[in-house]
Order: sequence, then structure tokens, then C-alpha cells
Amino acid sequence: MAGRYFDEWQVGDKLTHEIRRTVTEADNLFFTVMTHNPQPLHLDVEAAKESEFGQILVNGTYTFSLMVGLSVGDTTLGTLVANLGYDKLVMPKPVFIGDTLHATSEVVGLRESKSRPDTGIVTFLHEAVNQRGEVVCRCERSALLKKAPAGAA
Repeated sequence: MAGRYFDEWQVGDKLTHEIRRTVTEADNLFFTVMTHNPQPLHLDVEAAKESEFGQILVNGTYTFSLMVGLSVGDTTLGTLVANLGYDKLVMPKPVFIGDTLHATSEVVGLRESKSRPDTGIVTFLHEAVNQRGEVVCRCERSALLKKAPAGAA
């Protein structure tokens, strides 16, 4: 499903995104190395074994990025002008190699753009949920979206 235009959203709209992803060792390793993050919890099996987690902890910025990515096809694909910000980011539970994540989104705010009459700002509450039903990441994303072309909405 392509993203929706600003005019097609209502506060309270909720989506459970169909795409799921099982986090692999390669996902975590490549993301961690690409972002120059030397944290042993993400890279060093022996150090991770000695931590309170007892195993490799998936890089939180990967978890955040995956959560947003899983939402794009249903929310902003083809209608996004720009992401304006991410707020209230929390990671209430850890993510480990082999966890399978899916995402949900809820519209928690809508407002017309004051400077661009052909756009509006949608605020989404995104959550990433693991295979045990635990929320592992949550944030609010403010996105500047195009309005539907005349006669399309």
C-alpha cells in the first residue's frame, strides 16, 4: 500500500504494519560498523556474555531505524516531503539477535502547514514489538506530507 496524503489521515488512525523482520547477526554487525559504534555490547560476544544481558545486544539505533522503516510503506511512501523530527524515543525492552519485530503506527496529531499550503504535518506514534508482544522501541515522528492533488482525496 502506498503512503497516504495529509488529507487522508485522521487522529486516531491505527495501523499494524504487515512486514516483519527477524534481526540477524549480520544486520546488527553491519549497522554497528557502518555507524562507527565501538560498543562491545554490540560487537564482542565475550564482553556481551559478561554483561547483564548475557548475549549480544542489538544496536538501539538499528532498532529505531528498522521500526521507522517498517512503517514507511503504509504511512509516507510517495507522499513525504520531509521528516521534521523524532520525539519521546524510548527503548523499554532490549532486542537480541533472532528477535522478530513488527511495527504499529497511530496518528496522534495533525496540523496544516502555515508556510506551505499544499502540505500538512502528521505526527505518528510508532512502536516496534517483538515476537513476545513486548514493545521494544517507541517514538513520535513528525512528517511533512503533501496534500492530495485536486480531486484525488
